[in-house]
Amino acid sequence: MRTVRGITALVTGALLGAGLAAAPARAAVADARTRAHTLTAMRGEAFAHAKYLAYGAEAARTGHDDIAELFRATGGTELTEHFAEEAALIGFVGSDEANLNDSINGEWHEATVVYPGYARQARRDRCPRAARLFQELAADEARHAARFRLARYAITHPGSGVGVPVGDAVPPVAITPGRPVCSGATRDNLEATVRGEAFANAKYTLYARHARDGGRLRLARLWENTAGQELGEHFSEAATLAGLVRTDADNLRDAIDGEVYEAGTMYPAFSRQAASVGEDAAADLFAEIAHDEAGHASAFLIALVDLQVGGGGDRRRP
Repeated sequence: MRTVRGITALVTGALLGAGLAAAPARAAVADARTRAHTLTAMRGEAFAHAKYLAYGAEAARTGHDDIAELFRATGGTELTEHFAEEAALIGFVGSDEANLNDSINGEWHEATVVYPGYARQARRDRCPRAARLFQELAADEARHAARFRLARYAITHPGSGVGVPVGDAVPPVAITPGRPVCSGATRDNLEATVRGEAFANAKYTLYARHARDGGRLRLARLWENTAGQELGEHFSEAATLAGLVRTDADNLRDAIDGEVYEAGTMYPAFSRQAASVGEDAAADLFAEIAHDEAGHASAFLIALVDLQVGGGGDRRRP
């Protein structure tokens, strides 16, 4: 283990060589490019959160409980700290009415444009499983949009007698590890789907927290139930077809690659850009998160080495 720690120290030292500072109190970001970078980072953190939960479930299934806990804990940090702090940085969460408008627009666009287009492409690519999934997602997102519209009417017309719907708590679907079942544009569309559904889950989680803090408990439940379906059903079903989850060793390697990129390339670049335009709070937050991601990369590397040295690695090759 002393050798493993030495490797980890080298990796962490290389990643932290950019001279990044810790973050002080945050302030709202005005610069358009910095805001765009923040949104890019938020999408990455949301995807990491969802992906690590999936990797953790696979590690638990194969009996690697320490790896499962590492993935779950890291995924929690990506959502409750990184994603939430970046959202606060740009004032991402608005009023309940503004959040409902955003939800309606997103769900309706997916229901009428994105997923119908993906379904047509899947049929051209002769991937019927993906075509069926995209059709189902389009129908689900249309229902979500209708519920959000009803909720908006209810809160903007308090004397109408219309109640806020709460939606349905949908049981999560297990992800089957394996290779992608489709190729070409449909494979790309499945990968876009898992990222989009992960982002919807993360932002609805924040919208629900805002509604709950404001005493609108039924509205909070609507967003929570919708977020649960986006992650537990939509993300999971698309992840199976996309071949997102592989062996524990493969999943750890993917996690290491992602964290090293964020720690050594993406966040330092975002931090430098923000600093160059006087967005000091954003620069400091990006620097702080880069340090965190370096630590995540180190932890995943230790887990991978332990898995391989211990002889407990998965021998299944999907």
